[in-house]
Amino acid sequence: MQDLQNIQAKVQAAIDGAIDLEALDIVRVAALGKKGEVSLLMRQLGSMAPEQRKEFGPKLNALKNELNQAVLTKRTALEAELLEQKLASETIDVSLPATPIPKGSIHPVSQVFAETAAIFADMGFEIATGPDIETDFYNFTALNFPPKHPARDMHDTFFFNADEDGTRKLLRTHTSPVQIRTLQAAVQMAKDSGKELADTRIIAPGRTYRCDSDQTHTPMFHQVEGLVIDKTTHMGHLKGCLQDFVSAFFEREIEVRFRPHHFPFTEPSAEMDIGYERVGNEIRIGQGDKWMEILGCGMVHPNVLTAVGIDPDIYQGFAFGVGIDRLAMLKYGIPDLRDFFACDQNWLQHYGFSPINQPNLATGLS
Repeated sequence: MQDLQNIQAKVQAAIDGAIDLEALDIVRVAALGKKGEVSLLMRQLGSMAPEQRKEFGPKLNALKNELNQAVLTKRTALEAELLEQKLASETIDVSLPATPIPKGSIHPVSQVFAETAAIFADMGFEIATGPDIETDFYNFTALNFPPKHPARDMHDTFFFNADEDGTRKLLRTHTSPVQIRTLQAAVQMAKDSGKELADTRIIAPGRTYRCDSDQTHTPMFHQVEGLVIDKTTHMGHLKGCLQDFVSAFFEREIEVRFRPHHFPFTEPSAEMDIGYERVGNEIRIGQGDKWMEILGCGMVHPNVLTAVGIDPDIYQGFAFGVGIDRLAMLKYGIPDLRDFFACDQNWLQHYGFSPINQPNLATGLS
């Protein structure tokens, strides 16, 4: 009995004197661990006489429980003290500005897609889309590229392996196949309804693919093409439409000129130049006496109309195509086309646009 009282006093004093959690754990193990002083006494119960065990056992269990509770109480006090110390030494100055969170931005390609769509929507154009993987018919034949014609070499094409019938699909080299699909749908709708062919006025934005890569060319790039088909549209309408477009896009009056050119799918065909001047490394659009080609255009070739079942003696129209990436480079001073696809966050933060107040079909560029 006296031994238990001595053990209790000794262990309790050690518990009270523990200055941290590590010291407290040492006291706990010495008294209550597997080889601790109290644990060794517990093992001796089995060798005691029944009467002695009956008297000594409850007192030993009471001592063990009391010491466990004392350790728990001391641990709670030490943990609270440690927390107070951390709160005092690791204070946070809530008046400091928060860590900045990087903001997302609109890629220049997406920005220019939105701008061109808004401009042409104001002119009454609708947006049409089509598949990136095309057949030879939609990409070449229906657009007046005869089989094995040298004009097909104008496009460095990505072809897929041949199908069982020997035909080969390809990645579209322009978005002109969308024009063919749109006209086919319009012809079928006219047949089903028994009405005249409805006027067509669309733009076809999207990705295109060619085997080419340098500072101003990439294997995948972006285009927007336009198409107007009705009974009265002529070359003057085409020139006015495109002059209005570049002036709206560059947000200033732009002087343009049209030069004769050749495209298999238009006749007559032209390339449109815009005026510019170079000041140092900067290109200033709309001023100066230099000329830069910016897009191709022309009146839709009669063979293209015939290929989709439209009578070229009744209907006519114009088409044009311009590179979205190139427009972005010219308007926003981006020197290298390859950077568009480099996934560089710093580049995107510099050249990107805020998602707020984006141009749309309802509000235009403002």
